Amino acid sequence: MKKFLLIIFLLLSSTSFANSPNFERAYFAGGCFWCMEESFENILGVSKVISGYSGGTTENPTYKEVTYGNTGHFEVIEVIYIPEVVSYEKLLEEFWVNIDPFDAAGQFCDKGYSYRSVAFYQNEKQKDLIENSIKEIEKKFKKKVVTYVRKFEKFYKAEAFHQDYYQINFVNYLRYKKACRREATLNNIWGS
Repeated sequence: MKKFLLIIFLLLSSTSFANSPNFERAYFAGGCFWCMEESFENILGVSKVISGYSGGTTENPTYKEVTYGNTGHFEVIEVIYIPEVVSYEKLLEEFWVNIDPFDAAGQFCDKGYSYRSVAFYQNEKQKDLIENSIKEIEKKFKKKVVTYVRKFEKFYKAEAFHQDYYQINFVNYLRYKKACRREATLNNIWGS
């Protein structure tokens, strides 16, 4: 069965199908969108992950405006996925284990408002799933989760330089990720 799903997924995951009604979208902010892209693109059922900006008021913001300006945006990923293959709940689980939900200053070595963690919801079901997962995390760790829960409004695709950065600039990406102690921090929180 898994092999059959994999074949179907590979057939459907070409760019020409990205706007198919069989696909849904999820939006998460977890610090650097390069690292979030890598985590989500490895999930069976995820067709594409796009880096961008969301949550603010400035239309078509640039990286510089988001990072150094007052746009109100976060670095966000748009996850295009096949709900018959991977559920929103699974994506939400992946989100949590790839962030530090207790860091109000940002994520890892990236600090500042635009690097805060956010789970965006598009409907009441997603909102309930997010809020319930926060309660579970708080109960488990006996700490307050500071990740924002926001209604999704609009997504702006980031500059081409940021798309698939972890693949195109692999060595630089690995240096950045190691210097930020992302994996070490995640292992300390969630275990290996």
